[in-house]
Amino acid sequence: MTLAIFDLDNTLLAGDSDYLWGEFLVERGIVDGKAYKLENDRFYQDYKAGRLDIFEFQRFSLRPLRDNTMENLLDWRREFLESKILPIISPQSRQLVEKHRNAGDTLLIITATNAFVTSPIAQQFGIDHLIATEPERLDGHYTGEVEGEPSFKQGKVNRLRDWLHDHQEDLQGSWFYSDSHNDLPLLEAVEHPVAVNPDEILSGIARERNWRILQLHG
Repeated sequence: MTLAIFDLDNTLLAGDSDYLWGEFLVERGIVDGKAYKLENDRFYQDYKAGRLDIFEFQRFSLRPLRDNTMENLLDWRREFLESKILPIISPQSRQLVEKHRNAGDTLLIITATNAFVTSPIAQQFGIDHLIATEPERLDGHYTGEVEGEPSFKQGKVNRLRDWLHDHQEDLQGSWFYSDSHNDLPLLEAVEHPVAVNPDEILSGIARERNWRILQLHG
C-alpha cells in the first residue's frame, strides 16, 4: 500500500495544537497565566525559527499533564477539542485526507505534539495511525518526561522507520504533507513531498526543488 503521511499543526490544522493547548490552559486558569504564556510564546517562536530545544519544550509542555488528575485532563481535553481544534479543521484538509483514503492509501499522522493532545485530533480525521511525542506514564500518571525519542526533525524519520518495520510497510510511492522547514528530513525521505501553506524557508526550498505547493488554508 502507498503511505500518505500528514504533519498536523499548520498542515491538516489551520493552527498549532501544541501552542493552542497552552493558550487554552492559560485561558482556563489551569496554569500561571502570564509566566506560562511568555514561555509558550518563546517556544513557539523558537520552533518557527528552527532553533527549538525539543526536550526543554517537552518538559515545559508536559508539566500540566504531570500536575493534574487524569479526570480533569480528559475533561479539559474534550473542551479544548470542541473550542479550539474543530474550528480550525478546514473542509480542504478533510478532502485531502479522503482523497488518499479513497485511493486505498495507508494514512498516518506524524507530529511533534504529544499524543495526549493529538490522539483525539487524529480520530477526528478517521486516521488510526499516529506517531506523536509520547508522554511517559508511571502507574497511570504522567511523569512530565518524554518516553523514547520525540518525533521532531530527524526524530520523525527515526520514529517512522520503526513504524515501517513494525507494520511491514515501506516508503515506495509515499507522500508527506508539511508546512514547516523543521520537517525537511522527512520531506526528503519520501517520494512525493508536498509543502502545505509553507513557511518562508520551506516555500523557498520547495520552489527550488520543484516540490508541489498546496494551499489548504486561507
